[in-house]
Amino acid sequence: MGSSNHKFRRTVLCVALGAGLLSMGAPAAYAGSNDGSVVGHTAAGAVITVHSADNGFTRSVTADDKGNYRFPFLPVGTYTLEGSKGGAPVGQPVNVTVSLGNATTVNLGAAAATTTLETVNVSGSILPGVDVTSTESATNVTREQLARIPVDQNITSVAVLAPGVNKGIAGFGGISFGGSSVAENSFYINGLNVTDFYNRNGFSSAPFAFYQEFQVKTGGYSVEFGRTTGGVINAVTRSGTNEFKFGAEITAEPADWHSAGDNHYRKNGDLYLVSSEDRDSLFKTNVYASGPIVKDKLFFFAMYEARAETPRNTDDLGQTMTRNNAHPGFWGTKVDWHINDSNLLEFMAFSDKDSNVGSVYNYDLASHTRGSKTDEIYTDNGGRNWALTGTSYLTNNLSMKLMYGRNEREAFNRALSDLECNHVGTDGNIATPDMALGCTTSTSVAHRNDVRKQARADFEWTLGDHLVRFGFDHETNTSGYDRYYPGPDAIYYTVYAGNPGDSISNPNGGGVIPPGYTGYVRARRYEINGTFESTNSAYYVEDNWQVTPNLLLNAGLRDDGFDNKDGSGRSYIKMDNMIAPRLGFSWDMKGDGTTKLFGNLGRYYLPVANVINIKQAGGLLDQRTYYAFGGWETKNRDGNEYAMPILGPQLGGVDTSQGDGTVGDLRSEVDHDMDQVYQDEAILGFQQMLDDKWSWGVSGTYRRLHNAIDDMEISATAQCGENGYIGWVMANPGSKVQVWGDTNCDGTPDGYLTVDTSKEGWAMYRQDGVDANGDPVLTYIGQRGWVKPKRTYTAVEFQIDRAWDEKWAFNASYTLSWSRGNAEGPVNSDTNFDDTGRTENFDDPWVNFGGDGYLPNDRRHQLKLRGTYALTPHWLIGADVQALSGTPITGFGVGNPFDYSNYHSYYICVQNCSSTNSADRVYVNSPRGKYGRTPWTYNIGASVTYLLPIGDKGRFKAKLAVYNLLNSKRTLNVDQDLQTTIGDSTNQNFGSPISFQAPRFTQLTLSMDF
Repeated sequence: MGSSNHKFRRTVLCVALGAGLLSMGAPAAYAGSNDGSVVGHTAAGAVITVHSADNGFTRSVTADDKGNYRFPFLPVGTYTLEGSKGGAPVGQPVNVTVSLGNATTVNLGAAAATTTLETVNVSGSILPGVDVTSTESATNVTREQLARIPVDQNITSVAVLAPGVNKGIAGFGGISFGGSSVAENSFYINGLNVTDFYNRNGFSSAPFAFYQEFQVKTGGYSVEFGRTTGGVINAVTRSGTNEFKFGAEITAEPADWHSAGDNHYRKNGDLYLVSSEDRDSLFKTNVYASGPIVKDKLFFFAMYEARAETPRNTDDLGQTMTRNNAHPGFWGTKVDWHINDSNLLEFMAFSDKDSNVGSVYNYDLASHTRGSKTDEIYTDNGGRNWALTGTSYLTNNLSMKLMYGRNEREAFNRALSDLECNHVGTDGNIATPDMALGCTTSTSVAHRNDVRKQARADFEWTLGDHLVRFGFDHETNTSGYDRYYPGPDAIYYTVYAGNPGDSISNPNGGGVIPPGYTGYVRARRYEINGTFESTNSAYYVEDNWQVTPNLLLNAGLRDDGFDNKDGSGRSYIKMDNMIAPRLGFSWDMKGDGTTKLFGNLGRYYLPVANVINIKQAGGLLDQRTYYAFGGWETKNRDGNEYAMPILGPQLGGVDTSQGDGTVGDLRSEVDHDMDQVYQDEAILGFQQMLDDKWSWGVSGTYRRLHNAIDDMEISATAQCGENGYIGWVMANPGSKVQVWGDTNCDGTPDGYLTVDTSKEGWAMYRQDGVDANGDPVLTYIGQRGWVKPKRTYTAVEFQIDRAWDEKWAFNASYTLSWSRGNAEGPVNSDTNFDDTGRTENFDDPWVNFGGDGYLPNDRRHQLKLRGTYALTPHWLIGADVQALSGTPITGFGVGNPFDYSNYHSYYICVQNCSSTNSADRVYVNSPRGKYGRTPWTYNIGASVTYLLPIGDKGRFKAKLAVYNLLNSKRTLNVDQDLQTTIGDSTNQNFGSPISFQAPRFTQLTLSMDF
């Protein structure tokens, strides 16, 4: 037993040195968003030198009187670390790998109490294991690790490797971190924020071959990160070295390597969703080169990728086929200049501009035959991005990093028919010919250019046992936006039935249908355009105090400010002094860096997406011109006949009362004293190295989201009752709202008033039948307020990991979680609503009343396994397995038992539903998740890789990966509208699946590196 214990202790000792895990009182070292750090303990006064053979970078620091040393802001890579004192070496040189966002702890020789450690031979690369200087929850994945396992070549596939992170269930995709909605995350590339600030779902990206390492932060991140109540994906790109390198990579996913989806039918047998004809197809070729421009000083990395994407897909009923053709060319570069060993400068730039042409054809599903071409759809997105970063080691204890960058994203989707065809609709009461009305089904054309200008400064200053970190971060986010109807003159025609002499509702008069006409036509121009700006700024400061050699405490404050402006440049929603405290601890329980207990408390604020400014604070032109309806005219476009209304004489003047193209008075449309959306988070965790390869950990997480910012219709006030109508207001539902309105009940807004929306704001009416014209007879019965939004997330995560040792590697995680509340976040996944911050949750008080329960991103169980095994030095097999329990199914209704309103709700009418008297209807609550859950989903990926060395430094690699190996096509989401109208019947489509797992596909990657 004693021999066994002695062997184990020596093993742990070797781990502590060989894996760089000892802390021994070293002050904490936090890494920035595109680098890492090395910290440790050695003899007091020793000179520690870090050197990179790859690029010649060398830096030395002197350990303090306690033997602590620190190298902050180190570029990701491999270094040699060695120490000396009085001309004699201290310990053995160590090869250290610096990973993204982590501190690698290495102790050289240590102190007199541990002088025997100097005799231990250290060899191999030192990888960060248990980072005893960190209190955050994060998963690091390197380029080399991804090459060994089947992970599809996109950042989403990397993110979901982390515990508690999943793909969104809605049609608009996205990533959910820890129960949050998909619109609450942040994405960084080399420190540049590339998050889509229009609706916060999406980000600028680059091909896999451009990246070196990813870090997925799921909680507890420090004060330098903010503007997120979800998670952070942090990536760093490849860099050049002193060695010239070049290579090429080809990725092939032919359409024949994609399995077909299934067609889906209603309960009555009607076909409603065709997927059997859809196929994806992708071929891309990537070439790169890197090396020194000036050895040990100036380096470059450059890459170009040509892609040919030709997917095809049908519409839901299989009546049209769209064949897409995209040939985007990505380029990216990184230039590093080591001005001297104390000053580094790097420049990163890439372009992800993408253009696609979709050719639309008539399609016969029965014969699988493509017919005539009917349209072309053009899609442009992406843009150019760059960042310039300077790092300066000002003194032995003070370091600085400065960054300025620009992120661009275009979004422009239009069709050829949008140029040639107007949209035509009717009121449903007028006779129509047996052909299409108009020659487009599109109702809008929108063009948007988003530009982010970002500047930040980060500092680290060591003061004895304290590491003080502070900095500033500022972003100016500008959206140029233009939206209009399709067709010549951008007009939408609506035809209404009528008789000669009937009046029409034209505020400009002349609204009478003349003799000989059977209706009238409204020709409407509806345009929103302008430049919309939002600014996000933050200051932060943090103190990391090494209280004892084994106990670290950190305390930080972040002060955020958000300012969203309208189309004329005035502040529309402005919030500042958002103080976000962060507190954490890390206890090196054994004092040897192998076992850590850690925890943190933090507050995180979420900015307002630009979609709010654009859609509610822009220059709106709503121009309505009325004409007598002279019948239908048959027209022909590309062999397809369609009908257009014949315009008779104009009826009255042009009405622009709803919007004349200018930005109006918005004081009645936004809360003057709005509170911020923020989330509080608490994490307690434990990590332990079992030996030099195996480690495990467990953690508990609790998150609580406070407030929401959403649009709500305030239709009454305490002062004026039902006569105090204000309208749609961006505000905090369930809170006191300060808004411009009618203070003296004379019908004219004249000042600010306070509406306590937890008690008032919604005018309730009872319907007492209908009048002679069929219009409802309403009786005012009082006011009602809104419920406060709430969301909590509770989770326990287990994880075990075996490090790669050239033979095999393994990682497993299990997450048990609960996501509860009445508000998912700024988007709704269950109803497929992605207008961030403008959900229907709070349109009226009943939409969310009685809606407590498990939220759309609630998955009770998540099991994730991945690993690699080397059959021989040339052959590797890999696997990635994810098993997820299903998400809740809710039965949404229409109407409520309290008043006449018949909007989306958590109530189902069960009796007297057709009564014209709302008081006669009987409703029951239909809470979240009442109708069970979607099924468990299982996704298995498998890969086989062949490696062949070429010469001394070259290598050929072939990797064949199969995703969704078992071709599982389980349901991800279903139609959750149980009732869609006031009446006795339920929606026959309720419960019908509407989204599914992607079918199996195979990917071949061939690469040559020299």
